[in-house]
Amino acid sequence: MKILIAEDDMTSRRFLLKFLSQYGECDVAVDGMEALDAYLISVKETEPYDVICLDIMMPKVDGIKVLKAIRDFEKQRGIMPDKKVKIIMITALADTEHVHKAFELDCVAYASKPIDTDKLIEVMKNLDAIKKGTAGD
Repeated sequence: MKILIAEDDMTSRRFLLKFLSQYGECDVAVDGMEALDAYLISVKETEPYDVICLDIMMPKVDGIKVLKAIRDFEKQRGIMPDKKVKIIMITALADTEHVHKAFELDCVAYASKPIDTDKLIEVMKNLDAIKKGTAGD
């Protein structure tokens, strides 16, 4: 599995990298532009990400705009719904408006900081991003 972690906070980014590395190959991006670049490069190299953990509040381009850009790109390319990258939005915000907007734009899950690893494992299992019976069961 190939995972992109788009997170501007170093502590959160390092935590997610260490945690998610046990489930697949992880790349990191520190802002929204870098996340978009990484996504487009992965598609161009025909090694697209399976999962993107996308922070909402990031410099340059926020996570909501990144999510929209990725979904627009997939739509333009005619990517079937079951082949779309699974995007999990992550934020410290308790703002329901951002959550609703992210789901309108077709994120598959939402996690608030600090990250609850048990819940993140459960979300990834529900998305079939990791197999049931793996760490955390």
